[in-house]
Amino acid sequence: MLQEKLKERALPPLPVVSSEEEWEDVRQNLLRQFCREEYGVPLPEAQSVTVQVITEDTNCLAGKAHFYKLCLTTRVQGQEFSFPVEAVVPYRPEPVPAFVCISFFEHVPNFSLPAEDVVDAGFAAFSFHYTDITTDDGDFSTGIAGLLGKGDRNKEAPGKLMMWAWAAQRVMDALQNFPGIDPSQVAVVGHSRLGKAALLAGALDTRFTLVIANESGCSGAALSRGKIGEDIRAITKTFPFWFCPVYGTYAGREEELLFDQHALLALCAPRYAYVCSAQEDLWADPTSEFLSCVAASPIWESLGKPGFCTPDRLPEVGDAFGDGSIGYHLRAGAHGLLREDWLHFLAFFRHHLT
Repeated sequence: MLQEKLKERALPPLPVVSSEEEWEDVRQNLLRQFCREEYGVPLPEAQSVTVQVITEDTNCLAGKAHFYKLCLTTRVQGQEFSFPVEAVVPYRPEPVPAFVCISFFEHVPNFSLPAEDVVDAGFAAFSFHYTDITTDDGDFSTGIAGLLGKGDRNKEAPGKLMMWAWAAQRVMDALQNFPGIDPSQVAVVGHSRLGKAALLAGALDTRFTLVIANESGCSGAALSRGKIGEDIRAITKTFPFWFCPVYGTYAGREEELLFDQHALLALCAPRYAYVCSAQEDLWADPTSEFLSCVAASPIWESLGKPGFCTPDRLPEVGDAFGDGSIGYHLRAGAHGLLREDWLHFLAFFRHHLT
């Protein structure tokens, strides 16, 4: 049934590979296509990242965790850019895995980050507010956009999604030597537009063990071909600044793209990826998010990894599939990032920890 559904979408085929070395070459070519045609060229990596502790609480969550308010200062092309990060790190005898959260909220905990559940499961969380990186509008003079994005925006100029993804990578830089953190076990997570940014960060930076896109929809995890709800025309009309300028030329011409979004999901292979959908989130289109997981699965399988392990049917509300390298769940309700979603993320990450 699912393969018939995919045939109806007429997706560009994923390349056939037989080794991780071959895949890495192919992966880089695919990534360059996404950068040229959708998200824009990547920002330069930081020459250095320094971490300053602004405030801390060693008795956070009744003594379960250490709370930090940090200032990350990056040096890029001879210039400095700083942004705040808040974190909770559980007290454990061994270094713990962590989540890097691209967030709509300034502080930890918040409505979309149940810090106590994360800590109780043995994970740390590092969260930054996305507009501390650059504003969510067409102004490219603020934040990192103003520092690195000066001048005319050519057709491949990076959009705001690329800039938020860049910041997640800089947090990952900081975690390489952060007390109590296992840098080999770090996930990146985002919701909605920030789910798109999380997917992009995971595609760009293979240091992320797990990439989580929560209800990322159009130009995120959802397939573009055959999608209902938001499409390229709608998203580039309202949010053209999220993308490189050339992406808007594909409005109503999705079938002319050389790729579809399942290829972005596949760029996470052979690492782990997780997609979440909500039943009432028709603008994001749960079916297209789910089918993207199905379509991406062969890359993992060609690398000798379990791909997307699911019955041969569309998902029902309450379904959660986590045995393979791609995880997925469909919950009741509308667009949002809930504690219920986090419990699925935690279970999946714990199940696949190495």
